[in-house]
Amino acid sequence: MQRTLTTPLLTLYGLGVTVGAGIYVLVGAAAAAAGPYAPISFLIAAVVVAFTAFSYAELSTRYPVSAGEAAYVEAGFNSGSLATVVGLAVALSGIVSAAAVSIGAASYLHDLTMVSEGFLTIVIIAVMGLIALWGITQSVVVAAIITVIEISGLIFVIVWGVAVAEPLGVNLSQILPPMNGPHWIGIGAASLLAFFAFVGFEDMANVAEEVKDPVQTMPKAILWTLVLATVLYIGTTVAVLVAVPIDVLASSTAPLLLVFETAPERVRQSFSAVAIIATVNGVLIQMIMASRVLYGLSDRGHLPALLARVSQRTKTPVIATIAVALLIMLFATMLPIDTLAGRTSQIVLCVFIAVNIALIRLKLRGSEAGSHFRVPLFVPVLGVATSVMLLGTAFL
Repeated sequence: MQRTLTTPLLTLYGLGVTVGAGIYVLVGAAAAAAGPYAPISFLIAAVVVAFTAFSYAELSTRYPVSAGEAAYVEAGFNSGSLATVVGLAVALSGIVSAAAVSIGAASYLHDLTMVSEGFLTIVIIAVMGLIALWGITQSVVVAAIITVIEISGLIFVIVWGVAVAEPLGVNLSQILPPMNGPHWIGIGAASLLAFFAFVGFEDMANVAEEVKDPVQTMPKAILWTLVLATVLYIGTTVAVLVAVPIDVLASSTAPLLLVFETAPERVRQSFSAVAIIATVNGVLIQMIMASRVLYGLSDRGHLPALLARVSQRTKTPVIATIAVALLIMLFATMLPIDTLAGRTSQIVLCVFIAVNIALIRLKLRGSEAGSHFRVPLFVPVLGVATSVMLLGTAFL
């Protein structure tokens, strides 16, 4: 495959899947679990992600290949079978995540068209599959343009929710939680959902084989993605909580649209269009990621060779992309959005634990040869600890 992705394109790629996949869909579910403390859940999720993000920054420059997590685990554990399991888990997380986001996209589109959400979900997945088959540069350029639109949409939500909309929700003083109390169980549960909103930076590792100068590009793009997403998430969550009653917010699969409930119809419809664009972008990017993982595993002999077949014209893994699109359709029609989001978070956290342990093992073996980005040993250690702690909230 061709190395054509630069730092701006890769950052927009990461932001596209991170921002579109999470905040446009899951604010309501996070508010249902954490109430007015939902912004704290997003902050906790960001801290958990940060340590692992830096681990990925090192590993993606050590091994700039498709199916990155599988390559990292294989190098750290010297186990091809474990690498295959991790690689399949990564692909599954992308597939399940795209299914969740496609449901959210269909909900926003239904508000404009009143067409059946089930039918719209299938159409969205099919169209994104065709774009993914088009070519990596074309797909990422399309995703980058959409990302600029969706970030503008979030800034619009923040401004409208705080400065224009009638404050029907919580006061800003209610957002900071007391240090002790049972509310932390809800915050922990919401953090697991909020973590889903940060799923995306690790996807950049799976297109590393198509990145120009990975040693310089990967760390910068990962860091920029995490910082910008965190700022946008906290600002948007605060704005929505201030403008919308929590009981109304908690039951919505198109939560950001509620900020414009009393806005002029033209404003409401314009934001619906932006939200649709934002959410379908998440479907596209997760589809690209999952297909590249299957391609990478197949290319290294862990899966049938058919999945490594690349089109001579588009330079994309055709069979892998079609297989991913069909699986996304299956999950989207079988499970509700909150279940899909929760399962995605749990799968990704397990992958994060394995990847961080792999980096610890590499460092303890003294495998530091070559020119690549480096982090101190305590970074992957804290990556394991924070991921285990957040995963544990699923069982509280």
